[in-house]
Amino acid sequence: MGKASRTKSDFSRRERIAAQRAAERRREQRQRLLIAGGSILAVIVIVVVFVVVKAGSGGTSKGNTSNGPTGATLTTVTNQVTGVPASTLDTVGAGGSSLSGGIKSISGTALTSNGKPEVFFLGAEYCPFCAANRWGLIVALSRFGTFSGLKTISSSATDNPPSVPTWTFANASYTSQYISFVSVETLGNVANSSGNYPTLQTPTAAEQALVTKYDGSSGPIPFVDFGNKYMQSGDLGMLQPTNLSGDWETIAADLSKPTTSNAKAVDSAANFMTAAICKLTNNQPATACTSTVQALESQL
Repeated sequence: MGKASRTKSDFSRRERIAAQRAAERRREQRQRLLIAGGSILAVIVIVVVFVVVKAGSGGTSKGNTSNGPTGATLTTVTNQVTGVPASTLDTVGAGGSSLSGGIKSISGTALTSNGKPEVFFLGAEYCPFCAANRWGLIVALSRFGTFSGLKTISSSATDNPPSVPTWTFANASYTSQYISFVSVETLGNVANSSGNYPTLQTPTAAEQALVTKYDGSSGPIPFVDFGNKYMQSGDLGMLQPTNLSGDWETIAADLSKPTTSNAKAVDSAANFMTAAICKLTNNQPATACTSTVQALESQL
């Protein structure tokens, strides 16, 4: 073969090789694009499914998802509720009410825990009457001890009245040298599509026996047992959910202003609760069991 023929043959072979390599590169590029496109499509599908499921869940779920203030604001609100001055509480007194806070005298074996009189609370986060009750109970109990872990919530948005600003005891703890506080929050505040609230906590057999004995097997909530000497069930008389006005910040700030409607409702209820507890502690400590509070003891 002549030199020219060999050169032409070599050139043709190089062209074929180059063409094959170019075709291979195109195939690889197409494969990479297909893989990348498939991955992107998969991500899009996952995101769309997630959004649809979340939207569907939100559309069928009933209740309230607002949990109130957090961070520094929650700290401020908590401090205001747990630190209402004794002078303010004494000024409010019975709040012009003769309803004794709905607290009734009962008789039974003394209810104690850890060697101290026990205050037992049974309620539920969805319940608007429990929502009102907790404000007064926190104010009263804070005169004898210290809360930690209190969180704000609203009662159910579908109950009546709806979305009452309140607190939950579900993850809170309480310490006191005078009394023990035991709480059970039975159900949450957001119902599912069937209208059922999620179970949070379940009372023990002994706790349920207390409720059944003093409140009936299907009695109203909240149920509060003050050492088996006094009990309170349902609404607080002067502390109806509708007596609370404003959000958490407004209510908490008002509690130290005795002329406000929030203070008259919450602080007066707290004073009657304090009186019931003072009967358990032989009027100790004096900072809680003031002469004003002791005067309310006779109305229980």
